[in-house]
Amino acid sequence: MSLAAPTFSPAALSGSIELPAPVSGQRHEVGSPVGRLTWYSAGPETDAVFPPLLLVHSINAAGSAYEVKPLYEHYRQSRTVYALELPGFGHSERRKREYTVRMMTDAILIAVNEIQNVHGRGPIDALAVSLSSEFLARAVTEMPLAFRSAALVSPTGFSSKDASAKWQDGTRGMPWLHGFFEFPLWSAAFFRLLTSPVSIRYFLRKTWGSDDFDRGLAQYDYLTTHQPGAQHAPYYFVSGYLFSEDIIRIYHSLTLPVWMSHGVRGNFVDYSKKTLVQGRANWTIQVFPTGAMPHFEARDAFVRAFDAFLAGVSPASPE
Repeated sequence: MSLAAPTFSPAALSGSIELPAPVSGQRHEVGSPVGRLTWYSAGPETDAVFPPLLLVHSINAAGSAYEVKPLYEHYRQSRTVYALELPGFGHSERRKREYTVRMMTDAILIAVNEIQNVHGRGPIDALAVSLSSEFLARAVTEMPLAFRSAALVSPTGFSSKDASAKWQDGTRGMPWLHGFFEFPLWSAAFFRLLTSPVSIRYFLRKTWGSDDFDRGLAQYDYLTTHQPGAQHAPYYFVSGYLFSEDIIRIYHSLTLPVWMSHGVRGNFVDYSKKTLVQGRANWTIQVFPTGAMPHFEARDAFVRAFDAFLAGVSPASPE
């Protein structure tokens, strides 16, 4: 992890540089009902012993596959690994349209189907970060035989304020707030302010709980947020449309092995409602002395814990 101060070239600051690949390996694109989807894949030169691993970045103003880069680059040495970029983020389609929980869940299901077209119909392992944990959990409930395990890193839905969430369909969407953000007079200008280098560093400090955030991620966050259409999906996120009211019910319904991890620093440390799943036979919960991106701060410890969990997962498809 580089801790040198992030630098922004004049070309980058003007938004004229094409967005580079967030990770190594082969880039894939497919047209789909949720728009053009992009993901990356890489693996060992010899046949992999383990099933494929799908990685899904978080949802925020600057989401991209770079957020799972430490895990992607590590696991590509031992198994085929995939990093999906969700609709509205990274190299996937970013046009102005409605971004929904259904869209994000479908994107994961489409990626899983494409992975199984390559590797056979056996179940895969999957890992998602933050809010994307909700989409992954929902995808598992809809296609359970496609997943061997689910890893949820700093998942949403477990804070004290989530106690009032309903066990029924719906989101926390606020139409008035979304309308404010997307008002043509200031929509693009406000997003540029939200994603300035100063703002990006501010939000990463809140995520890490310290100034030791990954400088490469800060650089990439700026580049990805200054692509055409970059504001549309994040505005649905900040307006609440991507948070499910029934996510606790979804988490409760998971029967496959689940590995949940989170940190103890920064703004994302309230997991008081994890008691709703803690102690369930299929849930393993790991706490790291880090911020909300433990796979960046403590990659080796994170990998050891994740590998220990995977070692106990049956190779058979869950019932």
